[in-house]
Amino acid sequence: MGREPEWEIEGRGWPHRSASRFVTAGDLRWHVQVMGPETAPVLFLLHGAGAATHSWRGLMPILAERFRVVAPDLPGHGFTATPVGNGLSLPAMARRAGGLLEALRLKPALVVGHSAGAAIAIRMSLDGRLGPAPIVAINGALKPFGGAAAPLFQGVALGLFANPLAARLFAASAGDAGRIVRMIKGTGSTIEPEGIELYARLFRKPGHVAGTLGMMGNWDLRAMVREMPRLRASLTLVVGSQDLAVPPSVAASVQSAVAGASLLTLQGLGHLAHEENPQAVADVILSVANRAAT
Repeated sequence: MGREPEWEIEGRGWPHRSASRFVTAGDLRWHVQVMGPETAPVLFLLHGAGAATHSWRGLMPILAERFRVVAPDLPGHGFTATPVGNGLSLPAMARRAGGLLEALRLKPALVVGHSAGAAIAIRMSLDGRLGPAPIVAINGALKPFGGAAAPLFQGVALGLFANPLAARLFAASAGDAGRIVRMIKGTGSTIEPEGIELYARLFRKPGHVAGTLGMMGNWDLRAMVREMPRLRASLTLVVGSQDLAVPPSVAASVQSAVAGASLLTLQGLGHLAHEENPQAVADVILSVANRAAT
């Protein structure tokens, strides 16, 4: 299975554990979950910063009725190894995710990305790593952090990432369930106690904390934003009306920049819309798949 000590201890009771496998692609050992018929079209799921495969726990079984669903932990997240150097930048994440697909010998028929995962999906498509696969962006983090404090925020994240002791101290405090509840509420979402416990478990892992901070500190969307008008893949932007993490104006701006992009608002849902109401998000994804098949 790979990475046995960590997985066997911290991965106990992980959602859909039987669907998990460990795959080496390039210089990384990935934790990947695969679910659904082997002969079905492939649907590739990319979670956001600070999350892992658990984020898809409610959505995967629904989609697996029609698709071969493939969901990795991103580099530095969950149970996937952290790359060295600048391996957590957006171009590097997109390149590594493409390498994972090559190692698995898969060509997605549809790609779904949440938050930063949506940016990775678009970067992959712009770089020719996804072919014509349509993209569904759930509350996509598709614009640079706003405000004068943005460079400072990224600098702090990079500083914490570079200091292993700081990551351990951050993990020790952030793993408290009460802090996680407040963090989730700060995104405009309300999720079940199981989800809170899973996020708390992740943020008690110094490696996951360091990977999340490293990703945020290395995140630079400016080049992708400039290139987005040349995106040729079908793009569906899904927005939770209560999202407090990514303003709805981001999706509206992207829609105006990308020819043919569509925008759909899910009322009453926050940044973690796919965790709050998996069926509502699945309905949108299946509708996109139906349109793509005609």
